[in-house]
Amino acid sequence: MVIKSFTQLDSYKECRLLRKNIAQLVKSFFPADERFRLSDQIIRSSRRITACIAEGYGRFHHKENAQYCRMARGSLEETLEHLITAYDETYITAEQLKSFKTQIDNCSRLINGYISYLLKEKQLKS
Repeated sequence: MVIKSFTQLDSYKECRLLRKNIAQLVKSFFPADERFRLSDQIIRSSRRITACIAEGYGRFHHKENAQYCRMARGSLEETLEHLITAYDETYITAEQLKSFKTQIDNCSRLINGYISYLLKEKQLKS
């Protein structure tokens, strides 16, 4: 299958689902006084994950694309840290944190696989 858009990437699809789940979590469980603090930070970091995957795809160079995927991976870890903070502040339960951690691990695995693919393709074309 030839990928014609970043929206077809499994890594993008899974990270998009994470982003949507984070948005729902913030709307449902975070207190109003966190609106411009933790809520804003976690929304921004989760959006940055998919934005970096999309921007990297648009660069058309394997090495540059891989670098943007590394940035997406960093934003993924930042999102996990914000979730841990939400747990520590008792905004979410241990079960919710565990569920998000599982989803984040899956996203990370897919991003790492995509990075490996990009680096192999770069070597083949060099």
